[in-house]
Amino acid sequence: MTAPQPSTPSRPADPAEGALFDAVATEHATIYGYGVVSAHSLPERNYLVSEAIAEHRERREAALAMLAERSVDAPLPAAGYQLPLDVDTPVDAAKLAVRMEDDAATAWRAVVEQATDQQDRAFAVAALTQCAVMAARWRRVLGIDPVTVAFPGGNEES
Repeated sequence: MTAPQPSTPSRPADPAEGALFDAVATEHATIYGYGVVSAHSLPERNYLVSEAIAEHRERREAALAMLAERSVDAPLPAAGYQLPLDVDTPVDAAKLAVRMEDDAATAWRAVVEQATDQQDRAFAVAALTQCAVMAARWRRVLGIDPVTVAFPGGNEES
């Protein structure tokens, strides 16, 4: 006899709750991805990896609490994730970090756009800003100029 498997929470139909649910799922994936970044980064980048992981964990925990306050089941982290690119070198690791920060910024921008509560919107703006700053720090590691984008989390032209 096997134990019943826990059910996977469904994305809420409410746009604000759904965007927050998606942002938490993105945070889960980003935290996982930073494990790969850590494994392939140069030792002198450990401080940046540690700061990024800590930011994403703190943000995820706060967002999980926000969902719990609404009695919304949060997405569960996956056992593993398909990375958007192969990571074999420190340069690949930095590129993955930029991609993850950009993806997280997109998720938090959706929360900003869908939020109906001022506190949720403020939290999401702070999250979006933190992701944009961390992405800029990783772009600087890669020597990308400019290090910032005009509209983080969006696909608008500057």
